[in-house]
Amino acid sequence: MPAPSTIGSLAPGKSTLSPRYKWIALSNTTLGVLMVTINSSIMLIALPNIFRGIGINPLQPGNTTILLWLLMGFMVVTAVLVVSFGRLGDMFGRVRMFNMGFAIFAFFSVLLSVTWLTGDAAGWYLIAMRIFQGVGGAMLFANSAAILTDAFPMNQRGMALGLNQVAAIAGSFIGLILGGLLGPVSWRLVFLVSVPFGVGGTIWSYLKLRELGVRKPAKLDLGGNLTFAAGLIAVLVGITYGIQPYGTHTMGWTSPLVMSLIGGGLVLLAIFCVIETRVPEPMFNLGLFRIRAFTFGNLASLLSGLGRGGLMFILIIWLQGIYLPLHGYSFENTPLWAGIAMIPLTVGFLVAGPVSGFLSDRFGARPFATGGMLLAALSFGLLELLPVNFTYWQFAGILLLNGVGMGLFASPNRAGIMNALPADKRGVGAGMSATFQNSAMVLSIGIFFSLIILGLSASLPSHLFAGLTAQGVPAAAASGVSHLPPTAIMFAALLGYNPIQMLLGSTLTKLPASHAAYLTGHSFFPSLIAAPFQSGLDIAFDFAIAACLIAAVASLLRGKRYVHELHSESAVAARASRDAESVLEAAAEAPAPLRVEVAEDLEASLERTAAPPVPATRHRSQR
Repeated sequence: MPAPSTIGSLAPGKSTLSPRYKWIALSNTTLGVLMVTINSSIMLIALPNIFRGIGINPLQPGNTTILLWLLMGFMVVTAVLVVSFGRLGDMFGRVRMFNMGFAIFAFFSVLLSVTWLTGDAAGWYLIAMRIFQGVGGAMLFANSAAILTDAFPMNQRGMALGLNQVAAIAGSFIGLILGGLLGPVSWRLVFLVSVPFGVGGTIWSYLKLRELGVRKPAKLDLGGNLTFAAGLIAVLVGITYGIQPYGTHTMGWTSPLVMSLIGGGLVLLAIFCVIETRVPEPMFNLGLFRIRAFTFGNLASLLSGLGRGGLMFILIIWLQGIYLPLHGYSFENTPLWAGIAMIPLTVGFLVAGPVSGFLSDRFGARPFATGGMLLAALSFGLLELLPVNFTYWQFAGILLLNGVGMGLFASPNRAGIMNALPADKRGVGAGMSATFQNSAMVLSIGIFFSLIILGLSASLPSHLFAGLTAQGVPAAAASGVSHLPPTAIMFAALLGYNPIQMLLGSTLTKLPASHAAYLTGHSFFPSLIAAPFQSGLDIAFDFAIAACLIAAVASLLRGKRYVHELHSESAVAARASRDAESVLEAAAEAPAPLRVEVAEDLEASLERTAAPPVPATRHRSQR
């Protein structure tokens, strides 16, 4: 059972802990975040199997809402709740919240796999269970970094947080492969695979983890929690509906519902900021932004997430809709092979992340995080230069470079953020950081989808109409298909369906067999959308390059290595006091004239120490 911690101080048993405890904390928290991030992406590849299992055609009008919420609901709830659970961890115990997260995650993983419903009812049941599963995921995310920061000494935190962060990011890509392997066997396995790890992690963390951090009792900031949750949910839900068609528009950004959600959400978030400046114990501690390393580290993390978040979706559509079919893969098999094709990206993360985290303990986060963002920007530029039907070794090499860049950035940046926090603010600080990161993922998906759809909508209708009528499709049927929203075509490619077969349906039976075979073959659809898709890709990659370059500038501005225990004003003052005591002890036995001189020098030094502190954003050690 976790040992209780004392209020305002470290747990009494900290000094007697086994030297192995820090590695227990690292392995347990890494298992937690790995499980969460695998689940955030595992459905992306397994969705066709899930929809077939519950009897839903996701491309029918109205069903795209179920599709989007199955993809986005988990990420939205995780983004919204991590700050609250981080704050609660500071108040009631980080390990306690972490244990609860494991148990909740495992419980709802079981419920996800046992539904007896079919059709729309099954779809909405899965969405509800995914949202509750995301609550457990938010508890794990919010407290894992704080538990590690408590467990590891300052000269090893970069390595520990680096391994944890790389596991979290790599999990997103591991989930793609697991979804492709398990989905065809049984869609229920996609959810059941988490259960043994969730149950084992719950028992392990309950027995082994200890409360080492500072717990500070406080009143719950109810107004801040409510306005923050409502505001962020409204914005993220608005973005989710914004990428769906609206009326005759290819996207829903002009929908009154979307504009009301986003506008109202921003107003609520503005009210939240006002509340947080007036309550004694705020949920979202705005005072932490006075710490330069924390502020610019989170800004860099937000921009990095904007550049990286939608990349996975775009690469999957590129691989499944164009590249793999052109190279002879059936549409049904493209989800699994798309996950396999992106392995170099994961390898880059796994190689660069731990190394950069280890080195950042010695040299600080700035050189590695800044260099990582520059490498990522370069990789996006190289991806933009590739033809749509590329040579795979070139594509794999660029993905490896992108993974190395993101790995170089992620580990030191996370360590730099956590090192900058006071011990009693690590939970809420980690939650704030995770909120920026997770919200950026949802925002990035909306931005990337919108940019790709803009590129497709400019020329896809004419390309599609001309290609279909050339193969004998009646003009009326060809016109109906060509005027469908590009979103439907993108989702068809994303789900591994044969797009033309899905879109034309019974019309194919009226065509000559050779024409129907060509239309539904490996080359027609990919060749048709290649040029329009390329223009959308170029716009999306330009955005990613800009986001990464700005993130590099933000990372550069974070300053030199900053550790709160070493560089905060209180730490500097404590060191000065200890030095003064040592000087006085040494001077006590010195000749009288020397004692007078030492006393005068010491008095001047103490006056400088007692002077008004330099603001944290301009602290000398953070330059």
